Amino acid sequence: MRVRQSIEVISGSDLLLLIEDNNKDAFTDFYSHHFRKLILVSDKYVQSIPAAEEIVQDVFLKIWEEKELLSEIKSINAYLYRSVVNSSINFVNRQKNIEKHHLKIADHVVIDDAERHEEENELIVLLYHEIELLPEKCQQVFKLSRLEGLKYRDIALRLNISEKTVENHMGNALKILRSRVSKAAEQSPLRKKFKYFYLMAMYLY
Repeated sequence: MRVRQSIEVISGSDLLLLIEDNNKDAFTDFYSHHFRKLILVSDKYVQSIPAAEEIVQDVFLKIWEEKELLSEIKSINAYLYRSVVNSSINFVNRQKNIEKHHLKIADHVVIDDAERHEEENELIVLLYHEIELLPEKCQQVFKLSRLEGLKYRDIALRLNISEKTVENHMGNALKILRSRVSKAAEQSPLRKKFKYFYLMAMYLY
């Protein structure tokens, strides 16, 4: 039975020697010896074992990819500990920034939605105000047509007037309302002007 001989790795140069000698058993021992301990170190910062495992794996991967730098490291234990702590802190900071970014987006969405609803409600109130200023029959015909969705024939039956009269009242109501809304749009800033056009497209055509 072959007994694996443990090789003490103190400096970066010791570890570099293992890698250059392709001593897989010794490197595996080195990796296994530090892996779990470093995960516990990282977990104190990131509070997540899967994230800690990924951080520690990345540290070992970096050692393998940049092995030419190992010769400058006097204490490999201190290097590993420092690398894992720094990577863990960077991970936590990234997560905090991502969370802040998401909260910022959510705040903007809420504010934008509230402003949009407020503007739309303001315009609808304006429309209702203008409708109330119409002659009585025009008001009735417009409300039954555009707000309740009745056809001219049904409006005529309900109001006991001809369809032609309904058509005339509707034409008069639209003419007055378009004129008033267009004038309000002309006197408004650009952003609100588009809201008036939207209102006109929704109810006045």
